[in-house]
Amino acid sequence: MKTYDIAVIGGGPAGYLAAERAAEAGKKVILAEKNAVGGVCLNEGCIPTKTLLHAAKIFEYGQYKGKEFGVSCENPRLHHPRAIARKQDVVKTLVGGVSSALARKGIDIIQTEAGLRKEDNGFVLTCGNETIRTSKALIATGSEPVIPNIPGVAGGLADGSVLTSREILEMREIPEQLVVVGAGVIGLEMAAYFSIAGSRVTVVEMTGHIGGPIDMELSQTLQRNLENMGIHFVLGSRIFDVSGSTACVKTPSGTQEFPYDKLLMCMGRKPSLNIPGLSGMNLYMEHGAPVVDKHCETNIPGLYAAGDVNGKYMLAHVAYREAEVAVNHMMGKADEMNYTAIPGVIYTQPEAAFCGLTEQQATEKGIQTIVKKASINLNGRHIAENGLSGGFCKLVLDGKGQTILGASLLCSYASEIIYPLTLMIQNKIPLEGIKRTIFPHPTVCEIIRETIFTE
Repeated sequence: MKTYDIAVIGGGPAGYLAAERAAEAGKKVILAEKNAVGGVCLNEGCIPTKTLLHAAKIFEYGQYKGKEFGVSCENPRLHHPRAIARKQDVVKTLVGGVSSALARKGIDIIQTEAGLRKEDNGFVLTCGNETIRTSKALIATGSEPVIPNIPGVAGGLADGSVLTSREILEMREIPEQLVVVGAGVIGLEMAAYFSIAGSRVTVVEMTGHIGGPIDMELSQTLQRNLENMGIHFVLGSRIFDVSGSTACVKTPSGTQEFPYDKLLMCMGRKPSLNIPGLSGMNLYMEHGAPVVDKHCETNIPGLYAAGDVNGKYMLAHVAYREAEVAVNHMMGKADEMNYTAIPGVIYTQPEAAFCGLTEQQATEKGIQTIVKKASINLNGRHIAENGLSGGFCKLVLDGKGQTILGASLLCSYASEIIYPLTLMIQNKIPLEGIKRTIFPHPTVCEIIRETIFTE
């Protein structure tokens, strides 16, 4: 029986980074991954979708936006199979990079399903014919799409008319009519791509707004932008049948039917916990996820859970940080998770980004705030590269106007600009210090400064 200091189950962002950090600290590490390293984010999530969305952005400029800048293209078209092929090349390159990094650091990788059981002095992993003993173990098995028990869904998944985020990223054709169920990040990004690529897209959302728990003004402005692209939203509505390539939807005004060639299910994700032996370990669970403390440790000493599997924030960048915290705690180093400033991005065009408290969340918590907002049309570079738009930067300050509690952005490069705002929010950097900071000119990030000085 082989012995390791740390065993990691799952090779996604939490798993492979935890393995790297532990190996860098001199620990003997084994990583078990039954599919490809990189997890959902790299293989069927963040990276593939951004590759396709960038192709759509280039096509959009070639189709009509370029004319505004004096650039004309004759009969541009988005060749979807080539975009998919490039997506696969990007994924292959990055997966290879992760695998090489793990190998360079001396991490043993077993590409198989791993079982887990508790022993007095640690844990035992069963990986195929191999049995492995370890004193510490990290569960990082990620998440999987929620498949609702709606008539027609099972049959649609079988015949390929109903898709999850996994299958749609392999699809070679552009559907004439696409129905997207769920207006969260994945649903909106796929709706944007396929709308630009030529599909007639309808998005059905149970709540009365898009984008999940983001600022309401950000949600409404983003919705108007997407509607201008031709996307049709059906809000406050629920699908109850998808038989016969028709989505039957209960709306506030009655039942409606929406025909489709493909239907994309984006009704959220759930922790993936199909680990043989885990059910017999008395692991404390809530809402289908293992409960962890501020060190990402479960109720079983020495057993940790990081990334999507713990159900806190299903975001790769949160998984990275949770992995670091878990490994540091395993090694006796002081560290803990701080979830007060988690940035999020919807990679539409323009991008929507957000961090910290929204105005609505602060009000619900009884926190007094000062709200400052500036139009992106105050920003020289943004106008030069995009023209006038309805984008903005919105900051939620504490009641005395001393620190930033939350931020919302709708503009090009929002995904890049949200980082300094995250830094300001998490570290409670005084507003007076930010005012005295010199921002490079001309940059879109100057909108932060413009917003801070707005009366």
